Amino acid sequence: MEKASKQVSLVQDKAAENKKIIDVLEPYLYIIPCIIIFLGFTYFPFFKTIYLSLFNTNAQGEPSSFAGLSNYVDLFKDPSFINSVVVTFKYVVVTTIPAILIGLVLALLCNNRLKFKGIFSTMYALPMAVSSASAAIIWMLLFNPSIGLVNFILKKNIGWLTSPFWGFIAVSIVGIWLNACINFIFIISGLQNIPKELVESASIDGANYFQKLKNVILPCLSPTLFFVLIINIINGFQTFGQINIMTLGGPAEATNVIVYSIYRNAFFNSRFGAASAESIILFLLMFFITLLQFRYEDKKVFYK
Repeated sequence: MEKASKQVSLVQDKAAENKKIIDVLEPYLYIIPCIIIFLGFTYFPFFKTIYLSLFNTNAQGEPSSFAGLSNYVDLFKDPSFINSVVVTFKYVVVTTIPAILIGLVLALLCNNRLKFKGIFSTMYALPMAVSSASAAIIWMLLFNPSIGLVNFILKKNIGWLTSPFWGFIAVSIVGIWLNACINFIFIISGLQNIPKELVESASIDGANYFQKLKNVILPCLSPTLFFVLIINIINGFQTFGQINIMTLGGPAEATNVIVYSIYRNAFFNSRFGAASAESIILFLLMFFITLLQFRYEDKKVFYK
């Protein structure tokens, strides 16, 4: 009897031990599909890009000879690549700041007690549903020097897509238009999460709207603005659609951002090794800029 009791106890202990193992492993089983997708569509392409950047490739993109770091060295000797880096930084600066300011102003207007606020919010957010390719085609018609609405309103004959200066301005306007609506969505959500008691307390203390904006609203909104700043910079570095359709990197490489340079090197010049090296450099630029932003986050961002 005692022997049978011990056997039952051993079986129960074994079952309890197996259950503990299952409880530990079960959460990981649920994320296996996600891990497979990440490995297949994110990490494998990333490491394959690092691998290809160290090789010269043939027209099919297959490695033909080991190049080491020569692809990176050649890029920094290439005036076209240096120009693409400069153009990319200019584009990020020119589009990020106005897009955030426009999104902030529109969000502040819609956050007030205005009539038809829902209609205005929908109108401001509508460009978010438009792809960059569709937006580029629409704006190409608007910027057309002969029949375009922009020149008609301005009473000018500006070659928006044929002049290096105006070509850069044109693609920047499209970028601002596309990003401002995304910023509006995030900022209006952030405004609605600010405790009303704080704003009401400031009003009781006699603060006017601009004092409340400076001392209450913007500090409470700083985490959202910080997030918006990061995604705008990342979007700016990854811009491709409108440039591919509107200017093809021209005129005179005035809009030849890094992503378009990667595309042209890979699929027009069949220099997949150089294009992969450009991709890694772009990744490092974005990584260090984002890291720098997070480094100084605590000084400017106030979490409630």
